[in-house]
This record gives sequence, C-alpha cells and structure tokens, in this order.
Amino acid sequence: MRKWFQAAWRLLTSPSRWARKVNESIKDFFTEEPEDTPLGDSFQKAIDQPEELFVHLDALRKHIFRALAALGLTTVFSFTFARNIIDILARPVGGIEGLVAIDPTEPIGVFMRVSLLSGFSLAFPIIALELYLFVAPGLKKRSRTLGLIAIPIATLFFLGGMAFAYYIMMPVAIPFLITFMGMEAQMRPSTYVRFITNLLFWVGAIFEFPLIIYVLARMGIVQSTHLVKQWRIAVVIIAILAAIITPTVDPVTMSVVMAPMIALYFFSIVLARIAQRSRN
Repeated sequence: MRKWFQAAWRLLTSPSRWARKVNESIKDFFTEEPEDTPLGDSFQKAIDQPEELFVHLDALRKHIFRALAALGLTTVFSFTFARNIIDILARPVGGIEGLVAIDPTEPIGVFMRVSLLSGFSLAFPIIALELYLFVAPGLKKRSRTLGLIAIPIATLFFLGGMAFAYYIMMPVAIPFLITFMGMEAQMRPSTYVRFITNLLFWVGAIFEFPLIIYVLARMGIVQSTHLVKQWRIAVVIIAILAAIITPTVDPVTMSVVMAPMIALYFFSIVLARIAQRSRN
C-alpha cells in the first residue's frame, strides 16, 4: 500500500518536477559561459580527442533530423491549400486557369514545388531555432540572448523579402515578359511556377543579408569601413547573383532584382556601423 501511495505521489508531482527541471535547464542555458579557448587549441584538441567531435556531430544530426521533420510536417500541411497558393501566384497571368499544362506530370510537379516552398516558409522559425540551438553552447551569454531574439527577426525578414518579390517585383517583371514584342505567351505551369518560386525564395533569402552582416559585425568579423571600400566589387557580385536568380536574360527583370540587393547592401553597412558602436 505504501508503494502504491509513493507511485501515485510521484505521478501527481511529475509535472512540477518536470517544470522545475526545464526551468533549471533554461536558466543554465542563458547563464553558463563557455570556455574561452583559442581556435588553434580547439582544433588540436579535436585531433587528439576525436570522440568529442563525434558528440558534436551527433548533436548536429539530431538538430538536422528535427528540422527536416518539421519541414516534412509543414509541407504535408501545405498540401491542403497548395492549389490556392498556385492560384494566387498565377494571378498576374489570369489565375490557375491561365496556365496550360503540356506534360501529364506537370500539375503534380508544380503542386509539390509550391507545397515545399510553403512548407519551408512555415518551418523557417523551427529550422532557424535548431541551427541556433546547435551553435548556442559555444556563444557568450549576451550573444546567446541576441541570437534568440534574431530568430523572429530573421523570419520577418524572409517573409518580407517574399512579400517584396510578390507585390513589387512580379507586377513589373511578369507583364513585361509576357507582352514582349507583342507576342502572346502561353504559360506552362512548370516554367512559370519555377520562375516565381525561385524569385520568391531567393529574394527572401537575400533579405537575410543585413541581419547576417549585423551579427558578423557584432562579433567583430566584418567592419563597415571594409564594406564601404569594396562596394564596387559588391555590385559586380550582386549583378552575377541577379543573373543566376533570374532565368531570363532581359535587363528589366535583372534590374528589378539588382535594385533591392544593392539597397540591402548599403543598409547592411549602416547596420554594421551600429553593431560596431554597440560592440565598442
């Protein structure tokens, strides 16, 4: 009878014990400081004791697995409204009815591509959180807090980049492409959706650039003066990236992609200068 009461008591108090354990883990996570070991010593230690490296690789495997699991769940969830998303993306050409499929597998390929992009957008905070949890043990206490704050900001930047591509860039690029030289173009779902999803994804990723520069400047890796001096090289690199992102060769679409990238570069210089002042 006594054992039964003890088991019942452990069962009733398990939520409070679990909450206390979680609270202590969170407190230790934000208060512990990692050892300040030089990079050369860390590299030598990894060679002398490779079993410690395997521990980090195992942790990386777990974080990647959780991120992929979240991506898989959000992608499956996106199946329920993928058709509506395709219809929204195809509004510049008359909606989903304006797309003409030629191959029998074209619609399902488009469906899966849009579902994957939608799933990635929904899972982006979790993917960023898993990346943060992997690198956080090696960060200082203040950098750990800033990194956690950066996750929702990075999500807003990514979604803001996709919104910019859809509401600003597409209304300029799509009418020009489909009416060039007065030729009437029939929109294949695979070609059109590939163009649009590539544009949305890469512009969303490019909008992360200012945040990355801010973090690097806060860590002392990047200097705003160096960014100012190398702006000509940066413009050339941006032009190459714009040519890669846009599958077309017309200068209008390429310029529409280049303009926000150049603006983001100079905005990154401002953020780098702010980060340097905060660091000093």
